[in-house]
Amino acid sequence: MGKVTTHVLDLSNGVPAKHVHIKLYSINLGEREENLQEAWTNGDGRVDEPLLQGEQLELGIFELEFHVGDYFNEQSFYETVPIRFKITDPDEHYHVPLLISPWGYQTYRGS
Repeated sequence: MGKVTTHVLDLSNGVPAKHVHIKLYSINLGEREENLQEAWTNGDGRVDEPLLQGEQLELGIFELEFHVGDYFNEQSFYETVPIRFKITDPDEHYHVPLLISPWGYQTYRGS
């Protein structure tokens, strides 16, 4: 069964990023269409449940929005980090990790 998951690591402190607010949007014609899900990372920097799974997971473009400014108590260059990605097979697992510091970030397709 396909699903979308994420986790956030704080590279500046070498720890999982706790309590990061995350929003998931569907994208239609390049614009945000619908806020599908909101979640916060747990003590391990992960979201407790998949953000999308099963029948919710459809072909298309989606955007994860990570509210890193709140996490770093406004001591960050970035207020939010948006990551747009494409679902091409609803049976696959799409893991979208985010590595953050107050001055930069990195992402990749995880497993």
